[in-house]
Amino acid sequence: MSLDLLVLAPHPDDGELGCGGLLARAKAEGLMTGILDLTRGEQGSKGTPEQRAQEVERASQILGLAYRGNLGFPDGGLADLAEQRQPLAEALRELRPAVVLIPWEADRHPDHRAAFALGRSAVHLAALRNAPVAGAPHRVKRLLCYPGNDPVLPHLVVDISSFIELWEAAVRSYESQFSGPAVSETVGPAGVEGRKALRRYWGQVSGVDYAEPLVSLLPLLGVPWF
Repeated sequence: MSLDLLVLAPHPDDGELGCGGLLARAKAEGLMTGILDLTRGEQGSKGTPEQRAQEVERASQILGLAYRGNLGFPDGGLADLAEQRQPLAEALRELRPAVVLIPWEADRHPDHRAAFALGRSAVHLAALRNAPVAGAPHRVKRLLCYPGNDPVLPHLVVDISSFIELWEAAVRSYESQFSGPAVSETVGPAGVEGRKALRRYWGQVSGVDYAEPLVSLLPLLGVPWF
């Protein structure tokens, strides 16, 4: 498999929340898209791993993903260590994505911060010819970051105005997280509305209806391929 776009998500629903509109747009433009969840979210305050697995299926169908996987790392225990870095690098070599999106490092959630470091290291490791990783070396063309719980100053915003309904439908597939009593500012009904409002803000300042912000670790050369 050679994916055009792969999102690394610390927990089920993080990929949809962070850049689900971009995934929907990429699919509509004929690109091969996927999400690789790093954990099953078993420590979440709401829902069970079994419930969340069913929600993952619904969200993946809505977004038309070509691939959805889960590495089963411990929820609450993500870390840039060899025992996690190597399996992730192996997955990258198998999926061979052109562009990888990882969580932005500024975030109140330790797993999100760890996923940034882990994802960046695994992308590097996957490209090394002599690394102790199964599969042929693979170098991604572009590494970008999507926001989580903390605000960002983006280097790039992507117009998702035509895909905001698909984004919301995919996020609301996670009923265990976004219905019933709230347990935080993001887990509960207001979490969806808050993320939608952020997309409206970035759309407004960019001259469109809705947009998703992204951060680049390196200068962006030319027009982004998506």
